[in-house]
Amino acid sequence: MIDLVRDGANWTVTLNRPDKANALSLEMLERLDAIFTDAAHSPDLRALVVTGAGERVFCAGADLGQAKDATSITTNPIWERVSGRLAALPCLTIAALNGTLAGGGFGVALACDLRIAVPTAKFFYPVLKNGFLPQPSDVTRMRDLIGPARTKLILLAGQKLSAQTALEVGLIDQIVKPSDFSSVIAQLTEAAIGGDKMILATIKNMINTT
Repeated sequence: MIDLVRDGANWTVTLNRPDKANALSLEMLERLDAIFTDAAHSPDLRALVVTGAGERVFCAGADLGQAKDATSITTNPIWERVSGRLAALPCLTIAALNGTLAGGGFGVALACDLRIAVPTAKFFYPVLKNGFLPQPSDVTRMRDLIGPARTKLILLAGQKLSAQTALEVGLIDQIVKPSDFSSVIAQLTEAAIGGDKMILATIKNMINTT
């Protein structure tokens, strides 16, 4: 359900559960945790891309049907651990959003350095409506990206953003046609893949801490 392709300095992680809208089960989260742990210790890695299988949804969030008590998955500390490991990777990370992003799926996308999305993507995080709390780091990262007012628009007012609106407010960085995903990712990762790993990690750390 989680595919990993290692191509030299570039890794691609795919959420591969399109029949369930790529919803994240605990098993998938544990796999992501292991991948990002390995990535942190890879001497060759310069760029890591996270995307989803299918043409409609990047990730529908937590698989709420996995457990009798949905809070057992939504409150599991593995969400924060996974997004924290991804955010801390000393390489360029890109969320290639092949479709709609919802709920807990935000944790993966927000933890990446860059986000590109198809024109049909929608963005919503209906935690208040569903009676759950968002992950703390999701709130912080979203606020840092788009400001407190627009974060409240999503989390408190329950609004769904189009790809164009997400681009305008800074939630994503580019809108890309599905047929152009590969070429745009290659362009965005070219400097990182060809660069010095220590300089790459240092620049990223400077951006994140200043």
